[in-house]
Amino acid sequence: MDSNEYIHKNSSELDKKNQLYPVFLKLDQLELLLVGGGNVGLEKIHSLLANSPEAKISIVAPEIKDEIRRLVFRHPSCKIIQREYLPEDLNNKDLVILATDNRELHERIKAQATEKGILVNVADTPDLCDFYLGSIVQKGNLKIAISTNGKSPTAAKRIKEVLHEALPGELDDVIENLHKVRTKLNGNFEYKVRKLNKITQILIEKDNGGNGRRWRKIATYSLIGFGLMLIGHFIFSYIPFQIMTDETVKWYQTLDKNFHWMVLAGFCAQMVDGATSMGYGVTSSIILQTANVSPAAISGGIHTAEMFTSGASGYSHYKFGNVNKKLFKALVIPGVIGAVLGAILLVQLNDTHIKYLRPAMAIYTLLLGVKIFSNAFMPNIKKQFKRYSWLAGAGGFLDSFGGGVGVLSLPQH
Repeated sequence: MDSNEYIHKNSSELDKKNQLYPVFLKLDQLELLLVGGGNVGLEKIHSLLANSPEAKISIVAPEIKDEIRRLVFRHPSCKIIQREYLPEDLNNKDLVILATDNRELHERIKAQATEKGILVNVADTPDLCDFYLGSIVQKGNLKIAISTNGKSPTAAKRIKEVLHEALPGELDDVIENLHKVRTKLNGNFEYKVRKLNKITQILIEKDNGGNGRRWRKIATYSLIGFGLMLIGHFIFSYIPFQIMTDETVKWYQTLDKNFHWMVLAGFCAQMVDGATSMGYGVTSSIILQTANVSPAAISGGIHTAEMFTSGASGYSHYKFGNVNKKLFKALVIPGVIGAVLGAILLVQLNDTHIKYLRPAMAIYTLLLGVKIFSNAFMPNIKKQFKRYSWLAGAGGFLDSFGGGVGVLSLPQH
C-alpha cells in the first residue's frame, strides 16, 4: 500500500466518525432567536430552559402555543414576538433555532444568518444545521450531552433514559465533595490532578469479585494475621501462658491501688468526650475524686492523658483544615501561662488547703457537668466576643488548678 492509498483509507474511516465537538454554552450571556411557536418550538424551548433557566430567548411566530406562553411567563429573560419572521430579527443575535414546518423559510433564514456569521440549528434538517441540540442527562452539577451526529434523535433519547436510570443521584454529592477537596489542596496543577485521580479511583472500581482494591486489602490483612500468628507461636513456645499470667498478676499488684479507677475514668471520660466533643476532664475528675485521689494527681493524670487524646484530635482537625490560625495564636500563649500558674499553685497547697479545695472542686465539676448537659438542649445563639487572651488565660488556669476541668468555651461568632 503506497502513501496515497494509506491517507485515503484513513480519511475515509475518519469521515465515518462523529466529528462534532461538544461544547457547553452560557445561554444567559448570549442572545438566541427561536422561530416557530408550535409543538417543535415548544420542545426546543422546554429543553433550553430546563438546562439554562435564565437563557435569553426571543420567540418569533404568527401563532404561539399556550404552553409556550406559560413557560415564558415563568422566565422573564424570554420574550414573545407574535408576527411573521423579519430579517431584522437576526440583529444582535448569537444563535438561531428554526422550528417550523416551512423548509423554504428555513433555507432563507439560514442564508441570511450565514451572511451575518450566526450559527443556526434547524429542526429535523441536519444538512442545514451548524450545530445540533443533543439529548442531555443531568444529575445536579453533572451534565452529559449525547449526540448521534444528527442521524437518530430517537436513539439519543433512549440512551439518555438509560443513563439517567444508571447514574446514581449521589454523583452530585461526590462532585460537590471533590470540589471541596480541590479547594483545600495545596501545590501545583500536576499535584492536584494526581491527588484527585487517586481519590476518584474508587469510582471506576467494580463491586464484583474482580475488584483489585478489595483483594489487595484481603491479602494485606491475611498477611498481617499470619504474621501475628507466627509471633504468638514463638512467644508462647518460649514463655508458657501460665507464667505470663502469674507475672501479669504480680505486676498489677505493684500498681497504685487506684489504678483500676483511673482506667475506668479514662474509658468513661473518652466515651463522653467522643460523643459530645467535651467533658473529658469533668468526667475523669468526678470519678477520681470519688476514689479520693489527690487534686494534684488528678490534674497531672488527666493532662498527661490529654497530651495524647487532645493531641490526636487537634492534629485531625488541622489535617481537615478546621483550625483558625489567628484564633490559635491568640489562645495558645495566654493559655499556657494560665495553665503553668494553676499547676504551680496546686502543687504548693498543703493538706489543710486540700481539705477545703475538694468541696470546691466537687461543686465546680457539678456545675460544669450541668452546663455541658444543658448545652445539648439550648438554641445556638451567636455572640460577639473579643477578649480571647483573657479567656484563654482564665481557662488554662482553671483547667490546671481545677484538676483538668476548665472547659470554658468560646461563644460562637
